[in-house]
Amino acid sequence: MLAAFSATTPKSGQKPSARKGSRIDCQSHLFAPELLSLMEKRQESPRAYRQGDDLYVVVGDWVRRVLPKHLDVAAKIVDMDLSGIQMTALSINDPGPELFGKEGAAVARIANDFVAEVARQHPSRFFGLMVLPLQDMEAALLELDRCANRLGMKGILLYSNLAGKFPDLPEFRPLFERAEALGLPVLLHPAFPTTYEATKGYNMAAGLGLMFDTTIALNRIILAGILDQYPQLKLVCPHVGGALPYLIGRVDHQTMILKRGADQIKIKKPPSEYLRHIYLDTVSPLAMAVRYGYDFVGPDRLLFASDHPWVNPALIAGNVESLNLTAEAEEKIFSANAKRLFRL
Repeated sequence: MLAAFSATTPKSGQKPSARKGSRIDCQSHLFAPELLSLMEKRQESPRAYRQGDDLYVVVGDWVRRVLPKHLDVAAKIVDMDLSGIQMTALSINDPGPELFGKEGAAVARIANDFVAEVARQHPSRFFGLMVLPLQDMEAALLELDRCANRLGMKGILLYSNLAGKFPDLPEFRPLFERAEALGLPVLLHPAFPTTYEATKGYNMAAGLGLMFDTTIALNRIILAGILDQYPQLKLVCPHVGGALPYLIGRVDHQTMILKRGADQIKIKKPPSEYLRHIYLDTVSPLAMAVRYGYDFVGPDRLLFASDHPWVNPALIAGNVESLNLTAEAEEKIFSANAKRLFRL
């Protein structure tokens, strides 16, 4: 299914690079048109409305415009080709099913059927990540099994908060148990941020609020002992881990030395040791941040990803290439790690 790496001998003095055309993008999104149509009929959040020729999505009082590329499979494939991407892990973005109350199970089916159909039509270019109605765990596990067994989806997109609840809470443990049992990767993804009120000024919700949300969610997953309870769980955090890799030394000191939270925290190792075993992706416009992620988790736990269509994949690929890593490390980041993780 996947293109082979180049066997061409590099010119003298040049380092061979992971071959363009064989790369795997581990984070990429489209809006599901049927879901947007449903949201246009809603009066409460999350909803959508039109103003002239433009469509807007509203979650809480956060309003974002839907651009043509947010719906265009053909345009995504063109951008993939321009950046040497063979396959893409496709999912919807937010809002997720948990925000739709009793409609959550139906919303999850709409979203997952859409993603699975894109992958079915382009089997050599896309594989799907599912979303789940986690406000109803019974329905969520049924949908998980349907997506994994009938639709052939390869992983789970888990929002950083589920209608305001962080995913480390005990009510969500059956998800981690099932994901571990099936060997399905769980990709943490930011949702309407719990820090929205603090970050809505200067339109900082996307730049900071979303990153704070994944940072808090990931730190809580570690401190809750979920990675001890489910030691084979495959967990991915996007955007080079949010802010957590930069703050984890402080978290270690607060928890291990000062013993803050000791009455609640039952983990067996310092938090940084768990973080080093979580996969991070390369979505950052700053090459220095990608370098830090690489130095922190090493070449076996870093995944190439773009966050297309919000980010140009060429920018992220260029950042990885600018690190001047070995050809073996580049190959792992651009494709080999993803092949192993998603069993491609």
